[in-house]
Amino acid sequence: MSSRTDATGELAESDVFHILGNDRRREIVSLLAAANGPIDVSDVARRVASREHDDSDTVPNNLYKSVYVSLQQTHLPQLEAERIIVYDSDAKTIQQGAQFDHVCEYIDGATDGNRLFRHATGVIATIGIALSGASGFGLAVTAVIPPAHWAVMSLLAIALWSLSWTRLRERLDPNLAR
Repeated sequence: MSSRTDATGELAESDVFHILGNDRRREIVSLLAAANGPIDVSDVARRVASREHDDSDTVPNNLYKSVYVSLQQTHLPQLEAERIIVYDSDAKTIQQGAQFDHVCEYIDGATDGNRLFRHATGVIATIGIALSGASGFGLAVTAVIPPAHWAVMSLLAIALWSLSWTRLRERLDPNLAR
């Protein structure tokens, strides 16, 4: 895969999606994000094999070896080529590379659009809670409508916001509708 970067020097979104489209590479990035520094490739292989085996206590040795070889020959070199990790082949460790934080945004769902969606949803929910509370305490205009009705209207507002956001995203990127 040829690395493309945008004007900021970050990996192109399509390249990030290609990289994260593989479970093992996604797991490597997630494990490294949770670590406080370099981690041993053998530990990464053990954790990936454990997740694939669905049993952390008994990972067959042949599965561990298969994962380890796959990481060494395919996934780690690709992540290093894209500057997502720094791989020390002598120490057999990996650590975060220059593109690591950018790629993590996609794992966490923290792209700008998702961040806006979560923020706006939080604002709508907060307003709904405030109106329900104010109604419950009998404050001013809000007391005319019972608190339960404010809560239902807030949930409806969040549902409508979610639906309109989804439709807007699908219009902007037809591939999302598939």
